[in-house]
Amino acid sequence: MTKIIDQAKDVLTIEAAAIQALIPRINGQFTAAVNLILECQGRVVVTGMGKSGHIGSKIAATLASTGTPAFFLHPAEGIHGDLGMVTARDIVLAISNSGETGEIISILPALKRIGAPIIALCGRENSTLVRNAEIFLDVSVEKEACPMGLAPTASTTATLAMGDALAVALLSSRKFRPEDFALFHPGGSLGRKLLLTVENVMHSGEDNPVVTPDKTVKEALFTITAKGLGATAVVDFDGKLLGIITDGDIRRGLEKGHDFLNKPVEVIMTKNPRTVTKDKLAAHALSKMEKNKPRPITVLPVVDEDNRAIGMLHITDLLRQGVV
Repeated sequence: MTKIIDQAKDVLTIEAAAIQALIPRINGQFTAAVNLILECQGRVVVTGMGKSGHIGSKIAATLASTGTPAFFLHPAEGIHGDLGMVTARDIVLAISNSGETGEIISILPALKRIGAPIIALCGRENSTLVRNAEIFLDVSVEKEACPMGLAPTASTTATLAMGDALAVALLSSRKFRPEDFALFHPGGSLGRKLLLTVENVMHSGEDNPVVTPDKTVKEALFTITAKGLGATAVVDFDGKLLGIITDGDIRRGLEKGHDFLNKPVEVIMTKNPRTVTKDKLAAHALSKMEKNKPRPITVLPVVDEDNRAIGMLHITDLLRQGVV
């Protein structure tokens, strides 16, 4: 057991050291790579073979999801026709620890003829790949974490970290916002939080519970029951919001007797309730509900710029949409 733990710790120590060793190499070449990609009119074409290819796929995915159009090109497929996807407007990010990977070397002449600049993520400066590249990012490691020095371990970790450094530097330079990230991740929880608006979720039209101030509490209760949202807005005859009545308000009122049901809604409505507009993010509405004092609320009237009650938002609708 001790040997297993010691081996695992050694792996993490070696790989952590490999990443630390990259820090002094963030220099003019790194800046040049970032600027070249920022000026790119096409896409970043990431290529690599074997384990470097797996790392390249992840780097391409990270770039694409953070505002830099990118895709992965398998070099073996490249020499059999897929190089047709590369144009002179693109930039090639080629990954090879040795710089002599056969499939990568095979596509270099074609890339040169196409005219796509090459950024090399490589572990050997004096290599064929680096000699054919415009920019060299040094991802060499002192040793692999594999005790036999055979399986790519520390070298792939260093390459992945350098790819992340590129992606983050690029998104910062592009002033990439959380909203932009969400646009590329509409299926995730972040996408729902940053893209879903109140208008997408609210109950409106015939489903919007409203009563006028001339109605009784009993009539308000009928409306609450019919619409099933646990509340109704009270509006004037122009549709402007005056207040809100919840089923909780009615239950508390009934403790004083049934005559309470015949009173006008103005007697029990909460005046000037919290509201939200339809253009606000659903996550903003949820936060407003949860932070209400003295206790959280479950419904929010939705109003327009003239304070007309145009909808009702219920917390269960937000939870159902994954806005948590």
